[in-house]
Parts: sequence; structure tokens; C-alpha cells
Amino acid sequence: MFVLDTYKRLPVTFVRGEGIYLYDDKGKRYVDLISGIGVNLLGYGDKGITEIIKRQSEKLLHISNLFENPWQERLAERLVRHFGDEGKVFFCNSGTEANEAGIKFLRKYWHKRGEKRYRIITFNQGFHGRTYGSLSATAQEKFHKGFEPLLDGFDYAEFNNFESVKKLLKKETGGIMLEIIQGEGGINEAEREFLFKIQELCNSEGLLLFIDEVQTGVGRTGKFFAYKHFDLKPDIVTLAKGLGGGVPIGATIVSKRVAEAVERGDHGSTFGGNPLACEVALYVVSRTEELMENVERTGEYFKRRLSELGRVKGRGLMLGLELGERCYEVLIKLLERGIVANCTGNGVLRFLPPYIISVDIVDFVIENMKKII
Repeated sequence: MFVLDTYKRLPVTFVRGEGIYLYDDKGKRYVDLISGIGVNLLGYGDKGITEIIKRQSEKLLHISNLFENPWQERLAERLVRHFGDEGKVFFCNSGTEANEAGIKFLRKYWHKRGEKRYRIITFNQGFHGRTYGSLSATAQEKFHKGFEPLLDGFDYAEFNNFESVKKLLKKETGGIMLEIIQGEGGINEAEREFLFKIQELCNSEGLLLFIDEVQTGVGRTGKFFAYKHFDLKPDIVTLAKGLGGGVPIGATIVSKRVAEAVERGDHGSTFGGNPLACEVALYVVSRTEELMENVERTGEYFKRRLSELGRVKGRGLMLGLELGERCYEVLIKLLERGIVANCTGNGVLRFLPPYIISVDIVDFVIENMKKII
């Protein structure tokens, strides 16, 4: 009644969660296969997260970035260990903020070199956020309507079409920004050969490769970063969603050469990387490293079972079943049977379950879906 009507909400009110299950206000139990849009990696009521929140809330919640923050340093070290290249990390609160920072850092890199290479190539059906920089980078007209004019400096190529990328190259082009798997766009996977050519182009033209891992990062595809499935060497990688396991935190990781171009005062965030968020995220990263085998193994099993029902896309525990116009109808029927998923671009039923999912849960879901479909 008092909340702005910006969301199409499903007809259910969840009041608590436990493990992979959610419970509504009537006590009905649901299997959660969307985990708050890829956020609750460890499910609900994880004792480690609960204890850290209790302990850290008694110590220090927030100090701002005017002071040294040892919690940030520990988390940054862990993330850079996965990224490599003597990387550096900027902490913020969300995926769109992480992408905004990445866009700024890319442009600052070229400014520092005295070159006006501010343009960024992004891709149709991609999604990078809803604030103005990331919205302008998002090549989907439906998100643009009513918010024009957008920011200048973004050129939209066709995903998995390398020739369309080459045609957009200009002397002002400074980088290429993409998702390894387009989440909101319909679980669209980048092809290996396409990514290989993108990396080659970046190397030959000196472009910065910017990979948005807001949804795919922190183990969602079976590796800590989705780009690790391929021989890629990005200059900028962004994280959010699952990084805090439900506590808001985002991160922009940059290579050494980009880090050297960023100076004090170039960017900032009041809440970004506060002690509570960093302490929880460090725990989530550690647990994710332990659960990676389950993500890969159960993800492969889930994908194989889903293929019994139709065309499946994605990898790890980021999967989509193509249903077309029937997607929302199937979604509602699943909800009635106590299963939570969601529909994304072009009628794809999206699954982003917590990493603690088991094959028994997968079998339960598939048998119910067979009865519906």
C-alpha cells in the first residue's frame, strides 16, 4: 500500500526459511530454486552466517571508508587470489554499483593515458543494472523506455556474433563489457570461439575486457568465476548477489594496470565494504570453495533431468528451460506445488538454487514439472 509499485510480485508471502526451504505466512513449505535471484548461496538459516552477524554486530557494523578497514583487506585478498594479476578491489553495495565503478575505472584508465577511448561495446539481451551508467550499458530497449536520454558511450553488438563487434570498433572504443551467461536475458551462454575472438581482439587493439559476473560469480557455474571455464584474462570483473549470502555487498576487481590509473578521490561509497558485510562475505567465499564440487556435480544432474522436458541452457546451478509463452503459467503451477523459480527473457524458466541442493530435491522438482508440462 505504501511501497512504490515497481515489482510484479507473485501471490505468496514468505516469512521464514530453513536450508533450501521457504515457508509462507500460512505455514506451507516451498523448495527454493531461485535463492533470492542468485543471492542466498548457502540457503536459509546457515549457522555460520548467523553467528557472524551476531558476533560482528556486537563489535562494529559500520565505520565508513575514512578509516582503515581490516575486514575489507581480508576479503579483498581472498577475491584477488581467485582473480590473480596483482588485482585490487573496490567494495560497494550492489551489482549495478559494481558495474558503475567498473565503467568509471575503464574510462579513467584511458584518461590517465591521455587517450579519448571512452566508448564500451556491450551486447543485446545483456543486463548490467538500473542506475544510469549500467542502464545505458544494458542493451535492452524495454529497460530504457521512459528514462531517455541515456548516457553516451555505449555501442550494442549481437551476442555470439563477432563480426557485429568488429563493425562497432571506433578509435574511441576503450573496452568490451559482457556476461559469460546472460542471466536476465534468458540464460544465454557465450560460445567458446566467440569469447576466444573477443580476447584476441582486446589483446590486439589494447581494449580492456570487462566481465560482469554479478550473477555468474562466486561459484554459480561450477568455478569461482565463470570466465575461468575459458582462457580469458579480464581487466575488470564485477561481483555482487551471492557474495554476501543475503547481506548486500558488491565488488569491482581490476587488474594491476587499471588499478594504477585509479587515484584517491576518484570513486567512493559510504556503506561499501562495511565490517559486517565483509566478514559475512569472507565466510560465504570460504563455504563456496567447499561446495564447488556439489555445484558442478548436482548442476550437471539437474541439467540432464531438465533436458527430459525441453531445451536447457546454462551450466552449474545457473540453468534455464525454454518454455516460451507458457513460462508464467508453469511458474504459477510450480508455486502451487511448493516450488519457487522465475521466468526471465524470452520465456525461459530460470533456476538459481542454493548450492546445498541435492539430487533428491532435483528429482522431486522434475517429477512435479513432468506432471505440469
